Amino acid sequence: MSAIKGETRLLIAGKLVEAASGRTFENINPATEETLGEVADAGAEDMDRAIAAARRAFDDTDWSTNHKFRQQCLLQLQEALESEREDIRAELVAEVGCPVAITYGPQLDAPLADALRWPAAFIDEFHWERDLPAGSAFGMRSWRKVVKEAAGVVGAIVPWNYPFEVTLNKLGPSLATGNTVIVKAAPDTPWNATRIGRLVAERTDIPPGVLQVITTSDTSVAERLVVDPRVDLISFTGSTAVGRHIMERGASTLKRLFLELGGKSADIVLEDADFEAKLSMGWTMCTHGGQGCAMLSRMLLPRSRYDEGIEILAASFGAVPYGDPTDPSKIQGPQISAKQRDRILSYFDSAREQGARIVVGGGRPAHLEKGFFVEPTLIADVDNQMRVAREEIFGPALVVIPYHDEDDAVRIANDNEYGLSCGVTSASEARAIAVARRIRSGTAVVNGGIYYGADAPFGGYKASGIGRQNGLEGFEQYTETKTLSGPLPAE
Repeated sequence: MSAIKGETRLLIAGKLVEAASGRTFENINPATEETLGEVADAGAEDMDRAIAAARRAFDDTDWSTNHKFRQQCLLQLQEALESEREDIRAELVAEVGCPVAITYGPQLDAPLADALRWPAAFIDEFHWERDLPAGSAFGMRSWRKVVKEAAGVVGAIVPWNYPFEVTLNKLGPSLATGNTVIVKAAPDTPWNATRIGRLVAERTDIPPGVLQVITTSDTSVAERLVVDPRVDLISFTGSTAVGRHIMERGASTLKRLFLELGGKSADIVLEDADFEAKLSMGWTMCTHGGQGCAMLSRMLLPRSRYDEGIEILAASFGAVPYGDPTDPSKIQGPQISAKQRDRILSYFDSAREQGARIVVGGGRPAHLEKGFFVEPTLIADVDNQMRVAREEIFGPALVVIPYHDEDDAVRIANDNEYGLSCGVTSASEARAIAVARRIRSGTAVVNGGIYYGADAPFGGYKASGIGRQNGLEGFEQYTETKTLSGPLPAE
């Protein structure tokens, strides 16, 4: 993996450039703790140039109104990305630490299949205009029309856990709707974003300034996107704490926001469920080190079958294949950084202190000397008021909470500030759907179904965010609405 060479340059105004200061920062492989290479460390001057370029491209070109050209450009980028698919795969394994097996799903192949294609096709299907009935007011009859227009300049701030997937799912609808975009890559995983920048510059007709790619280790540089009045909309995926900060800082310019934030999603297993089939798959919580905002990290089991459930889960967690992410048999790799690893371990300490029981794991694996690894961890006898039940651990850990009856399960599931996703398992699909409808969450998994896709809106209630990624709702949020009217001849 050390032989992988990523793109080091920024994309600003159609050109691949180094940071104005010449500074760089290291890109670290979280599985080996080795330095993969470097990337440009943008400063305030670079961000200012990027914002100015995006503003010019929106205001002075026909990008926002030329639907067919945008469609053509998105498909060019699609073709370019597909031509480097295997290089992207190896790069993601190296810089994200994601198991290579996961790249054949949500880390790479799934978003590459439709994150750009679907919005490009939807340009032809979207109702850019609609007519209203003739209106009559103040003695005048008027025709009336509603039109959808691009929002303007979009600041797209990307997380490190699924960086390629999130970047494509921001670029697809934001570019398809005619916006210009500044991608601020996660400093822990910068190369997948800079690769997109290189391909845009070298392999597409996307005009200069329509897309910028910025990498920086300085959060104050990223924050310039949030406070600059030339930026019309912030599309952010990350923690709820940072989302709140963005709302506060963006208030002075009344910044429009799409925030896809954290989760503490409940997974309700009803007493009539097939426990062996459901709970023997409990290890899926450890996929990619549990580093997924919508993962079902809070399992609710009926007291009548609680001990049985814990026994099955313990066997599942004890058999999780984890370690070297280049090994196709592994589903759990390292955490992204030492800081993140230590944060997760602190949650395990908190669980012990508050009276929960660590059934499996709970520490660093002794057999892995290098890398930011955490043991697959099962935490039982959890009360919903404990810290591990209320906060997002973002690690390979499942907390298990007992409940009395269906109403109690729904109460516990909703007793949390988050509302990103939920799961319900039952022998009766109708019953599972009925329970899922009672949970205040943006997505719901019924008996293991998969909602993911570029056509499916994804996002959360409550502290899990504002707006939706993907689907009609995600497409439309990158637009503004204008109502036109004009006089009609007198009857």
